Amino acid sequence: MKAVEVYQFLLGININYLLLFSHHFLFLLAIDYMRLFLNNRYSLKADVMLVGVTLIAATGWVFSKEALAGLPPLLFIGIRFLIAGGVLAIIAGRDWLEFGRSRVPNTVLTGFIMAAGMIFWVKGLNASSHLGESAFIHSLSFILVPLVARWGFGDPQPLTTWIALPVALCGLGLLSLENGFRLENSQLYFLFAAALFAWNICLITRLSGSVRALPLSAVQLLIVGATALLLSLFTEQWPSEVAGAIWGWLLISALVATSLRFFLQVYAQGLTSASHAALIMTLEPVFTALLASMWFAETMSGAQFAGCALVFVAMLVSRARMLLLAVQPFLSRMR
Repeated sequence: MKAVEVYQFLLGININYLLLFSHHFLFLLAIDYMRLFLNNRYSLKADVMLVGVTLIAATGWVFSKEALAGLPPLLFIGIRFLIAGGVLAIIAGRDWLEFGRSRVPNTVLTGFIMAAGMIFWVKGLNASSHLGESAFIHSLSFILVPLVARWGFGDPQPLTTWIALPVALCGLGLLSLENGFRLENSQLYFLFAAALFAWNICLITRLSGSVRALPLSAVQLLIVGATALLLSLFTEQWPSEVAGAIWGWLLISALVATSLRFFLQVYAQGLTSASHAALIMTLEPVFTALLASMWFAETMSGAQFAGCALVFVAMLVSRARMLLLAVQPFLSRMR
C-alpha cells in the first residue's frame, strides 16, 4: 500500500468529514485570534490595521495566481515590484533626506537577497496547485529567522526556538506525505524562499534602527523588480498579447498587495509593539488558506491539514515570548 493509503487507514475517519472540519476550524481559529487582539484597546487602531495588512497580504497570493495565468513569473514579479517600489519611493518624500550614502551597500544587499527570495517564491507560486499549503510552507521563514540569527550572527535564542523546529519538520513531513515523502518542486521553491526571507529579515532588523522604513522598502522593491525583469528578458518568452483582466490583476497586486500593504504595515508598526505586529501577521497563511478555499475551491487532505496545523503551532511556539507579551495587557484587564 502507498504511504497515503496507510496513513488514511490508520487515521480511521472519513476524509470528507475531516475536510469539512478543517475549513470550519481554520475559520474559527482566525475569528478567535482576531477577537483576542481586537478586544485589547491598548493598541486597537494598530491591531485593526495590522489585521487588514495581513488580509491584504493573503489576497496578494490570489491576485498573483490570477496574474500568472497570463504572464511569465519573472516578468510578472518584475513589473509588479517596479510599480510598487516607484509608488513607495514617491510616498517616502522627505525620508530620503535621511538616507545617507553609508547605508546604501547594506540596503542594496538586502534588496538582492529579497530579489532571490521573491524569484523562488513566484516560481513556487507558478508551479503550485495548492495555495493554502504553499502559504504555510512559506511561513516557515518565521521559524527560520531565529535559526539564521543564531548560526549566522551568533544571537542567543530561547528554548522555544529549538522546540518549534522539530514540530515544523513534522508538519513539513506530513505535507510531503501525499508524494511518498517527496517534496514537489513548488514546495522546494517555497522552502528556498523561506530561507532567503529569514536571512533578509535578520539583516533588515540590523538596519531598521538607522534607515527609515519607507525608503528601505522602496529600494528593496525596486531592486527586486529590476533583477526579475532583467532575468525575464533573457530567460522567458514574453507573450505577444496580454488580456486586459491579467493587467488588472497585475495592477491590483502592485498597488494594493504591495504598495498599500507596505505603507500600512510601516505606519501600523509605529503604533504598537513588535510582539503585537509579529504575532498578528502570523495569520497570513490562515487567511490565505481560507481565501483559496473560497476563490479556487481548494480542499485539504487529512495529511495536508495536519501538516499545516503543525507548522502553525510551530510558529506560535517559536514566538511564545511575543505571545505572552501581546496578551499580558489583555489578561491584566481580565483580573
